[in-house]
Amino acid sequence: MIVLALPLLAAAAAATPPLPAPSADRLKADVATMVGFGTRHTASTTTDPKRGIGAARDWAARRFTAIGATCGGCITVDRISRRFTGPRAPTGVVVEDVLGIQKGRDPNRVVIVGAHIDSRVTDVMNATSDAPGANDNASGVALVLEATRLLAQRKFDATIVYAVFSGEEQGLWGAELLADTAKARGWQVSAMLNNDIVGNTVGQGGVRVADKVRVFSEGIRASEDLVAQQGRRAEGGEDDGPSRALAKAIDGIAAGIPGGLDVMLDRRPDRFGRGGDHEPFLKLGYPAVRFSVAAENWDRQHQDLRSEQGVVYGDTIEGMDFPYLAKVTAINVATLARIAGAPAAPEDVAIAGALSRDTTVKWSAVAGAAGYRVRWRSNDAQDWTQTRDVPGTSTVLVQVPVDDNFVGVSALSADGAESVVSFAGRDRRR
Repeated sequence: MIVLALPLLAAAAAATPPLPAPSADRLKADVATMVGFGTRHTASTTTDPKRGIGAARDWAARRFTAIGATCGGCITVDRISRRFTGPRAPTGVVVEDVLGIQKGRDPNRVVIVGAHIDSRVTDVMNATSDAPGANDNASGVALVLEATRLLAQRKFDATIVYAVFSGEEQGLWGAELLADTAKARGWQVSAMLNNDIVGNTVGQGGVRVADKVRVFSEGIRASEDLVAQQGRRAEGGEDDGPSRALAKAIDGIAAGIPGGLDVMLDRRPDRFGRGGDHEPFLKLGYPAVRFSVAAENWDRQHQDLRSEQGVVYGDTIEGMDFPYLAKVTAINVATLARIAGAPAAPEDVAIAGALSRDTTVKWSAVAGAAGYRVRWRSNDAQDWTQTRDVPGTSTVLVQVPVDDNFVGVSALSADGAESVVSFAGRDRRR
């Protein structure tokens, strides 16, 4: 492991060029193109060149290819598919994901940003009626494509996978397909960012919220068995699992974007009783969160196009706010750049110090890390309040009692990029 003097990290970070701003006009143009396919229902036509899910997926693949052409083929296209059968597709349907892959220096460590391209009307089985799906979820796909465009010219340690899913409305099938593919290919997934319904500011009843975006994250992990859950309970780590730590990192990143949005840390996996494409990743133990607008308008979700008693129903482009979508995109881009530019999060982070006023912290070395950041806070606080940068893989926090403080450790790159924080528990290597 190469270790640099830690004061150099701040200087290197200061020299990193700023990220370009997302284009609201580009986002609007991409949403308009997707709306123009009429319907993108997962079971709609795959042979018509101008209408249906097939035309939409082909267009997304062409967009990835075009972006890759601007950087010497830095974006490669991978189309993966599998046949699914379920209550919303009783005779079966082929679900295809379109992936733009930007290889990093480590091809096996992956950061994923994704959104579903399929749309629907009131009847989820209706695969022929117009279903523009502007906000749900052309907004998310436009964000993914814009993130690809803005980051394609840069080099990262981790590989970035820009994912366009199908089959979300039928059962999160496209996300399940990619999560299974990640496991089969042996990817080390550092983060998965799901963007679904991210482009409106006027919600139900006319309420307008233009300064916030919700980021949903699990507390107790879907992938943990009862013994692991009990261990997390004993250590007090319910609010510091990998996905919650990712959400907290996003909150901090968003706070540093001038004129940006406030991140509302929604401490549940998704909206009440509902779900999204990050969930198949959570089931396999990958850190994953969902971005969604602060004020949903249900008259413009999953609705036949119509007007009744002066109320307009249907997910059309007129209900969107593209400067707002650009701000959500900026948070995603900054998060991708930071996590893909940083080493992996440390593993085996452990603390000891029973019957002592001091806490000893240890962790396993991370490949490519130039240093580490130890964070801690009082047990009655939600956010980290104290930090210490160290070059090695252990430190002693003097007069920081283990009984009354939570501890975490992140890894730092040579240019100061910081990984997600790993929560410290008992030493399980013994």
